[in-house]
Amino acid sequence: MSGTVPARLGVLALLSWAMSASAGTLTIKGSDTMVALCQRWASAFRDANPGVRVQVTGGGSGTGLSALLEGSTDIAMSSRPIAPIELERLKQRTGVDPVVVEVARDGVTFFVNPANPVRALSVAQLAGLFSGDVTRWSQVGGDDRRVILYTRETTSGTSEFVRERLLGGLDFAPIAQPLPGTGAVVNAVSRERFGVGFGGAAFSRGVVPLRVRVADDEVAPTPEAVKSGRYPFSRSLTFVLARPAEGDTKRFLEWIASDAGQALVVAAGFFPLR
Repeated sequence: MSGTVPARLGVLALLSWAMSASAGTLTIKGSDTMVALCQRWASAFRDANPGVRVQVTGGGSGTGLSALLEGSTDIAMSSRPIAPIELERLKQRTGVDPVVVEVARDGVTFFVNPANPVRALSVAQLAGLFSGDVTRWSQVGGDDRRVILYTRETTSGTSEFVRERLLGGLDFAPIAQPLPGTGAVVNAVSRERFGVGFGGAAFSRGVVPLRVRVADDEVAPTPEAVKSGRYPFSRSLTFVLARPAEGDTKRFLEWIASDAGQALVVAAGFFPLR
């Protein structure tokens, strides 16, 4: 009997994974950047498929990937690249290769208050701000006032993307104030004249998005610059699945890739795949 226990446990684990969501329910969890977009997709997809319930919750890319590994969500939303070790853990858990699907594009944007005269910075200057090497706006062409830094919490894919792309994986300056969600970052910068923060391009309301100096050009996160990769902080927004999509999940992914699904990408302030 003892030799059959591990096999039984393996079968039970796979059954638990397969039944993580109720029949007719598709669960999506992860990137806070992607929540509003996925809610639009979910609402429109439900209208076309009344028998399917789609649940969307945030918490950050890391939270979504952890939930996928635990089998408590069908899809993880991620606004950062997936680490090879994360894919390997998923494969060990299920016995099959996980699937990463690009669903939209985004340009991580650095925001300042409208009263701040700074409108463009180089990558090196941005790195100086968020590493703490630049502490006063006068060091980058602004007023002689202290820089107030706002970042995202550690589970945020946007935060990890910026740390990797801007700071080479190093931590943000100790004075940086981590906030729960890009909306909170934008709200803080809109109220603080000498604040600076970052987030998805879709969130730049009430603040000014900085252009990024690349060689002799100043590049804004426009659709053309993001899709071509000329904007230095372009990124993919992805869905991660523990196994190849079937049933409602497959239909949902196919609908997202359709003209109707990609039109909602534009409506939400992001950039379509084509």
